[in-house]
Amino acid sequence: MDRRDFLLGLGSTTLLATARSANAQENGADSESGAALAALRQTIAELEAGLTDPAWRLMGARDLAEGRRFLTHATQHALQAWAEPEPEYPAFVRFVTPEKKLLGDNPDAIYYTTPVSAEHEYRIRGNLADATYTSFSVETQSKAGASGGVGATLNDTEFTADANGNYEITASAKKKTGNWLRLPPDAVSISTRHYYERDKSVAADRLHHVPLMIETLGDVPPRPAPTDASIAAGLRRANAFLKGIVVPPNRPDDAPRWVSTTPNQLPQPIPDDDQTGIGYAAKDNIYSMCPFVLKPDQALVIEGRYPKCRFSNVVLWNRFMQTLDYETRQVSLNRKQTKLEPDGSYRIVVAGTDPGVPNWIDTEGRFVGTIFWRFLLPEEDIEPFKTSVVSTASLRAKA
Repeated sequence: MDRRDFLLGLGSTTLLATARSANAQENGADSESGAALAALRQTIAELEAGLTDPAWRLMGARDLAEGRRFLTHATQHALQAWAEPEPEYPAFVRFVTPEKKLLGDNPDAIYYTTPVSAEHEYRIRGNLADATYTSFSVETQSKAGASGGVGATLNDTEFTADANGNYEITASAKKKTGNWLRLPPDAVSISTRHYYERDKSVAADRLHHVPLMIETLGDVPPRPAPTDASIAAGLRRANAFLKGIVVPPNRPDDAPRWVSTTPNQLPQPIPDDDQTGIGYAAKDNIYSMCPFVLKPDQALVIEGRYPKCRFSNVVLWNRFMQTLDYETRQVSLNRKQTKLEPDGSYRIVVAGTDPGVPNWIDTEGRFVGTIFWRFLLPEEDIEPFKTSVVSTASLRAKA
């Protein structure tokens, strides 16, 4: 008998008899959590079936398979971030990782999230951990179940840290002295961003750690033991998040101005008219986005110049706003990773095979995907992009 069999069998007769007695006394008290779990299973099944809806604009078996992968990643996050943590007992968890990608993740950033409520006050303690940029965003309630927009933000130019990078922030509805993050009445979660410009993308660095914790202030009793009702409530929170996240992309006429629907042509990066209305957005960023469509022997050349700003990078996503494999491939470039021309400009090449020139971004051999640029806190105008589609062979010939 192995250890597991021993533990499972230990006192099993007595435990089973006690459990049966308790269930009988509570008159089927497990029905609420059972119903919540059944509803979550139904949601997953409906969302998977919905991937065939024309609104997703999927093309073939690979897209559908990646849609299922996206659904599993979103389900993983829903359970991790919403089933257990709750506003009275918050806990920061990693929003995205190499194994959990959603909402346009970034290889050069580490993100955390936790549920909160304006009914409580919180103390956040952390360390800058040499980040290029650190910020906190408060997400507001949405009828759809996920973020309804950004209700408040606080970046590292707006709070103080000591000489060692340590900081403490109070998050509350009422204004506090010192570092304070406002919680609007409809606050539901806090998202954090920790951007880095390094030779190796920080999200792929398994050894890097960002110290961060949150605790509820005031007289909060110890966390109650799990009950049928509390487990059901967590499953319902996870279900609501999942329904709000796994939705088809916006129609072209609903897209922000920085989104182009023309393949291989990046629009001018400009501030969004109302970025606070975009769930999980970073108000300090200016974006530019377009699809790439390339034949196997083609490459997209992007020319431009980085503006003076806090951070910038370009990254490739699949159709579900998931980064490509940044652990074993170069699917993004930040300023540190980019080799500049003698005049300070850049020449970046997007291709499915190595063109033999600097600044290659690997499409994994895909013929279609998304190019996404970020410019954080720019201090000057951003030059328009110059893009051209050329043969990969022509680039190799000039290398």
